[in-house]
Amino acid sequence: MLGYIIRRLLLIIPTLLAILTLNFFVVQIAPGGPVDQAIAMIEMGIDSSQNILPNSERVVISNENQLYRGSRGLDPQIIAAIEKQYGFDKPIWQRYIDTVKNYIFFDFGNSFFKSDSVINLIAKCLPVSISLGLWTTLLVYLISIPLGIRKAVKDGSSFDFWSSVIIIVGYAVPAFLLAILLIVLFAGGNYWDIFPLRGLVSSEFEQFDIWGKIKDYFWHICLPTLAMVIGGFASLTMLTKNAFLDEINKQYVITARSKGLSERQTLYRHVFRNATLLIISGFPAAFIGIIFTESLLIEVIFSLHGLGLLGYEAIIQRDYPIIFGTLYIFTLIVLVTKLITDLTYMLIDPRIDFEAR
Repeated sequence: MLGYIIRRLLLIIPTLLAILTLNFFVVQIAPGGPVDQAIAMIEMGIDSSQNILPNSERVVISNENQLYRGSRGLDPQIIAAIEKQYGFDKPIWQRYIDTVKNYIFFDFGNSFFKSDSVINLIAKCLPVSISLGLWTTLLVYLISIPLGIRKAVKDGSSFDFWSSVIIIVGYAVPAFLLAILLIVLFAGGNYWDIFPLRGLVSSEFEQFDIWGKIKDYFWHICLPTLAMVIGGFASLTMLTKNAFLDEINKQYVITARSKGLSERQTLYRHVFRNATLLIISGFPAAFIGIIFTESLLIEVIFSLHGLGLLGYEAIIQRDYPIIFGTLYIFTLIVLVTKLITDLTYMLIDPRIDFEAR
């Protein structure tokens, strides 16, 4: 077991390097980088470099050295200064080597546009995304697994039919549309003003005692989590139902019943272990998908500054340090989560031995 864990942890290093390398060169050669955006903004009439260039070592422009010189275009010295500010005065291979060296020690540099280091921005945004992801995934699994088991046991009944109708309707409604509906109904829209509209905590959060902080946190996260849960449990419910139906019809279940075991004992003592293996395999994809994709619009609607929103804004602005930093953290979380999933496999079913492969 220990040897397998060590090998998997060591494999994370080349995997991170390969993904970082691929994305680095794809992003670097893509048009519309930060230098192009800065030049375009200057040529559109924004004369002050204070609004465009990074915070450190800003370019000082005097009246004798104007940024834009009409038909002659931008001053080459200013272009060179902008390229130096963003690190584009170095060849691409040198920028790549510097990036790899820094990322080994989790040094992601400073954001081009947000007046802070990337690691600080990620540290501020990651708890928001993890909160949404953990609570949504937890509730989805707590709802889907019992519901899927019940549907498998009652397969073909009226309960199975009407629950399927509700699941399909919930799955068809987009999470962002449901979020807007919840805001209209419960967040000071046209009906009840019960829940807050924005943020993960109140502005007076630090003044509350421990129980006040807990209540304030759950009060704020209730609507965003609910919006993501309703549309997220449909596929897992049907997966659970089909997995249990497949196991219930196998010979070992018939043998267990013939020995006098009750349906509950047969279901949870024998069927559950085999049927949940397929369900557990989908946990990393569900958790990571909720954090980095499904939560994006929810973060925008509820003004939650999470990692998904941070990465999206960085892509729009071509803020390369944030793009690579969030990608690095995202990949690391995925790889570690997959390792935890494999270890969970072995805990649930000791017959599975990844180390022997």
